[in-house]
Amino acid sequence: MGEMLKDVPEFFETELGESIIARTDALGTFRELGPPDLCHIIKTNAKPGVRELGSYHYVSGVDASSSATLAAYLNSLTYSMDDTQSWFAKSNAWRIRSGIYCCFNAFSRVDVRVEVKIPGGVECYFVDVRGERHEATSAIWQETYLSAVLRAILYSDDSYYRLAGYRKIDPITSLHAEAKFLEAVDALFWKGWQLGSKPEIQVATSVHNHLTAGVMKYFGDSFRYGPAIELFQKLQKKDPEVGALLAESYIGANEETKAVKVLYENLKLASLSYPLLHVQVDFLRTKGKYDMALQLAKYAVNTTPSEFLTWAKLTDVYIDIGDYKNALLTLNSCPMFTYSERDMHRMPAPQKTHLPIKQDIVKSGIMEEDAVGREAEPDPNLMRLPAPALHGTFARAYSLLTRLAAKIGWDDLLKCRSGVFVMEEEYRILKAKEEERKTSVSHSSKPKDSSSPSVTSTQPSTVDQEETEKSDELKEENEETDEVTEKMENVDLDDEPKAADAPKMDDTSLERPQQAAEEAKDSTEAPSSAQDSSFSFGNKRLCERWLDNLFMVLYEDLRVYTFWRTEAAHYRSQQMPYRKTGTEWELLGDLALRLWHENEARESYEMCLDHKFSAKAWMKLLEIYAKEGNVQKALLAAVKLTVYHERWYHEIVYPTEIACNLNKLIRKEGLSKMQNILTSMNLPRPVQSLITRYFDYGELFKVEGYEF
Repeated sequence: MGEMLKDVPEFFETELGESIIARTDALGTFRELGPPDLCHIIKTNAKPGVRELGSYHYVSGVDASSSATLAAYLNSLTYSMDDTQSWFAKSNAWRIRSGIYCCFNAFSRVDVRVEVKIPGGVECYFVDVRGERHEATSAIWQETYLSAVLRAILYSDDSYYRLAGYRKIDPITSLHAEAKFLEAVDALFWKGWQLGSKPEIQVATSVHNHLTAGVMKYFGDSFRYGPAIELFQKLQKKDPEVGALLAESYIGANEETKAVKVLYENLKLASLSYPLLHVQVDFLRTKGKYDMALQLAKYAVNTTPSEFLTWAKLTDVYIDIGDYKNALLTLNSCPMFTYSERDMHRMPAPQKTHLPIKQDIVKSGIMEEDAVGREAEPDPNLMRLPAPALHGTFARAYSLLTRLAAKIGWDDLLKCRSGVFVMEEEYRILKAKEEERKTSVSHSSKPKDSSSPSVTSTQPSTVDQEETEKSDELKEENEETDEVTEKMENVDLDDEPKAADAPKMDDTSLERPQQAAEEAKDSTEAPSSAQDSSFSFGNKRLCERWLDNLFMVLYEDLRVYTFWRTEAAHYRSQQMPYRKTGTEWELLGDLALRLWHENEARESYEMCLDHKFSAKAWMKLLEIYAKEGNVQKALLAAVKLTVYHERWYHEIVYPTEIACNLNKLIRKEGLSKMQNILTSMNLPRPVQSLITRYFDYGELFKVEGYEF
């Protein structure tokens, strides 16, 4: 239709300008990097009396360094107007009258806007949280430019930003653009903490924030650490903690000797810096020096006991050395933070949506659509597994717990748990005996103090004095986790999976975890005489409620996984076909990956793709194939994903997960081999040109392996 853009997504407004009003109202709610850029245009018709139309789309990667570059993007949309002519119409009667480009400045918390009138002038200003207009300065423009680039880098693969109508463009397309990016990073580096950080980090610092995460992702995905090393060498002179980033870059560039020297020099100046200590811990772990890594990880906890990362790192090291009891105790001591949703504003429901498909993609014959609605309902036991709903510190803690279970098995994990934590039954027996003692004493004489001894939650003895002070802090911090833990408390452990028309088979025995004791309760049940023995809790701790819930979540995962593997083996032994829907195979692949069973996950994802197209399954398989060095299959996965992304307006080449995995293969196999294998695949020309962009990037930016 004439009022639509040809290759750009659009949401048409009910009321003209309502999307701009909604964004202005939401400015005060953005806490970190902010939402993607918003591009709003108004179209008018040459015929008198025809109502003007307002439409918008989301975009990232556009150069926001000046009003001219943003105005150029708005102007480029005029060439996307559907100008299809017919025998009775000379030309399209619709044209773009004006446009507004909105880009959030995450440093100053303002929304920079460029308003273009066609034909006419360009007006630029920024809007603060109160909705007031101000003139944009050069400092504001630099902050806006860097905010836009960081969003393009960090949101490129972020599952929370898989929005319909979100167009992603390459933020950095040349060496000159990269130099411009580094210049902005250098100028604004010490303001980086204002942008916030990953959800696992409680307090953003000059080293742990979205700015440094963006820089490390940009250079790390292509293994080109040279420019990052030059940047951090200058910055570490002002703050030795930046040495952690410099050392990490040196290790990534295979210059380990220089990394060790940097760590040595900077730790002398900032011995309490946990980022420096953690880089050293990770380096020692790669060399198998776990005893030295353990001492440093303990020291990091003592220096920064309020951060989740330090406790998680210590838990990892304990698992490495096989000290599973202390690993469980340390995990129990982790401070948990409430997960905050990403910055996004609500838009009024659009009157209509236009999501066009490029003709080259349609004609290629490679594009596949998700088979949503064409499959039978997936197994509810798979759909309602609680683990995928975990975020932030809870997701990381669950990953540590599953790693522990993969190392020692479920039964030994339960034994380990009951050995270090007070179980509910034990606590009930203790309380009953205490009540009995108090009753007998009150009958004989008035006691001076009849308070019952309390079961205290002490910290692991391996981390010395600082950890004992941690217990009081954890009680306050765990109050914040109630909202998340309440959702996990409702896990129904009595639901057993049912398979329709399945052959009879033995029940899979998986022991349910007992409830751990949490707090004092009025016990109405008398303890059995068989358990009438004295308990000593001097070396036991109370299990935090969130960890107790994670054990229940793990039980649910293991129960479904065990049933699946047993059922599949039984079908094979009976020489019967084992059938699942595509969605069920995808969910089983996710389940196997969570439980560290990569081979089973690959098998499930491949079965999923036999039934339907799944971008998620292709992405996971691309990672697995790249790790194995299977170039042919990895390139096939890259082709499928690139076509899918192109269909959904993800025109960005780098940094993306596809580019990162292809760069891994280029390092191993060389660019020439990759290009030759791609040529042998005989792809349609438009599709081949899409894949060639990844190789062109490697050649331009000299990714390792480009010369052979």
